[in-house]
Amino acid sequence: MNFEPSTQRRQKGPYVVIECPEKIPCDPCVDACPNKAISMNGSMIELPQIDYEKCTGCLLCIPRCPGLAVFVIDETPEDHSIIYIPYELLPRPKRGDRVKALDREGREITDVTITKVIDSKKFDHCAIVGFTAPKKLIDKIRFIKV
Repeated sequence: MNFEPSTQRRQKGPYVVIECPEKIPCDPCVDACPNKAISMNGSMIELPQIDYEKCTGCLLCIPRCPGLAVFVIDETPEDHSIIYIPYELLPRPKRGDRVKALDREGREITDVTITKVIDSKKFDHCAIVGFTAPKKLIDKIRFIKV
């Protein structure tokens, strides 16, 4: 299992990125994955590991993370990438909205366009928001400002 997908895997389709900031007792992402691509070796205080051969980028793990630390990235479009993030704020953005992309510290780094908003009662008040992003910024963008 890897912490980063290989170049070949990145070109195959969407994949999950988990950025847990610390080891705490938490494992909802493990149960959320229908393909058993997310695991924790040892105990539930370990950081999640991803088997990128099993991950399909299905998005189901995003709203299950209470720490908002799960993202899905799709690098397959030619001229941009798509990043899917957890989004708990109201009002929700809408498809076609232009918003500011933020880095991990909340600094604005570019404008992006919302491509998808999935908001389900099953997600416990956490929507999944997808937006276009420049390929060179996929490792930096982690939130948006509507």
